[in-house]
Amino acid sequence: MDQFMKRAIDLALNNVEEGGNPFGAVLVKNDEIVAEGVNELHHTYDVSGHAELIAIRKAQAELKTLDLGDYTLYASGEPCPMCMAAIYMSGIKKVYYCGSIERAKEVGLGASEIIYKELALPRGERSIEIIHMPLEEDAKDPMVEWSSKDK
Repeated sequence: MDQFMKRAIDLALNNVEEGGNPFGAVLVKNDEIVAEGVNELHHTYDVSGHAELIAIRKAQAELKTLDLGDYTLYASGEPCPMCMAAIYMSGIKKVYYCGSIERAKEVGLGASEIIYKELALPRGERSIEIIHMPLEEDAKDPMVEWSSKDK
């Protein structure tokens, strides 16, 4: 097994021993580990405390960058939709995972499969209402303000 995936799995196993979920992640560049994360929900009571997000946050904070395009992520489990969104937004181009979403469902961790199915539906068919509220005509548009700034 690849050394980086082995590390992600070791992180996940240690997290299980400490009462957490079985997820670990390792962010790598040029064959060096840049950041690691484990699922921290049991410590932080923060639903965004997933291993992949923790590793991404650590790397971006340390490196002072939003662009992780030259990095590879190794995850003990297939990333959930929230983690995949962060992976896309950070520019990571390659992700290796061990346990599939289907396997997670088999052991009682099946939310990702449900969320992926929900997000594939048109907004009006999802189980959560998502309602568009356009700006009033005389309101200042934050997106227009942002786009007019020098970047």
